[in-house]
Amino acid sequence: MEKDPAINVLGGRLEPCSTAPLTGYFRDGHCNTCAEDRGSHTVCAVMTAEFLAYSKYVGNDLSTPRPEYGFAGLHPGDRWCLCAARFAQAHDEGCAPLVHLAATHARATDIVPLAVLQGCAAP
Repeated sequence: MEKDPAINVLGGRLEPCSTAPLTGYFRDGHCNTCAEDRGSHTVCAVMTAEFLAYSKYVGNDLSTPRPEYGFAGLHPGDRWCLCAARFAQAHDEGCAPLVHLAATHARATDIVPLAVLQGCAAP
């Protein structure tokens, strides 16, 4: 699998999203992507309690530990490379998480308009 160029939505070098918990399609701490990444795990989202509850409600439980996969579960404040379509869905429902723009891959804008991502930018 060949990674797409590591460019963020601001046009600069893609910054790390999180190594604790370790995130990313490649589990390299970055929201890198490639042609095989069907979910487009490109949005570096800062988890909120509201978003974690929403995600669980729609069938993607990110908060429950899954030790068999080495996954401790996410908590508010954790950063995670979120699927761009899930972010868009949460935004449409009014419960989108915050976004770390410098760690969000430019390919996220294939699905989510840059203005929407900027409107959810983490401080």
